[in-house]
Amino acid sequence: MPADALRLMAAHAEDGETTLESALEELSLHYENDGHGVELVEVAGGWQILTRPEYTEAIERAQLAARPQRLSAAALETLAIIAYRQPIGRAEIEEIRGVGAGAILKSLHERGLIDVVGRGEGLGRPLLYGTTPSFLEQFALRHLEELPRADELAIALRAPRHAGPTATTPPVAAGAPTKDNGEAPPRAD
Repeated sequence: MPADALRLMAAHAEDGETTLESALEELSLHYENDGHGVELVEVAGGWQILTRPEYTEAIERAQLAARPQRLSAAALETLAIIAYRQPIGRAEIEEIRGVGAGAILKSLHERGLIDVVGRGEGLGRPLLYGTTPSFLEQFALRHLEELPRADELAIALRAPRHAGPTATTPPVAAGAPTKDNGEAPPRAD
């Protein structure tokens, strides 16, 4: 029931509390009789419009399907390399990362975040990868130019400087056992 109809009902009533109760009852009947997927439920001294229990499972499945899976640090790193250097081949990605990238490339491709955008000119004409429109959607970008520039990343990733004194370890007396000289520290009995 539209909010305007509820306001109209409230305006024509003599007693505000009775009007509210009757408006809530009418709204509840409207949801129940017109086959809506929601119902009006009294909860904790107030009212909530909730999904009908018979639709809960379908809604949960739809939300799981729509929710993007979290990416591992390795997948994010590979995706960043592709986004900034595209089109780029697997060998170049592996050279930058220092580890194999086959499984991660497959995972990113299955998720629709990257795609094959061409073939390289090198030996064997390797596949070249680039990002997809789904990548832009998942990271809320309109276009690749919205990616942070390298100089912006350097500033954002810089460790914060502390102005105060730094903590130092107290000096160790000569000949005292330490973790580094192989001798066990004295027991405190």
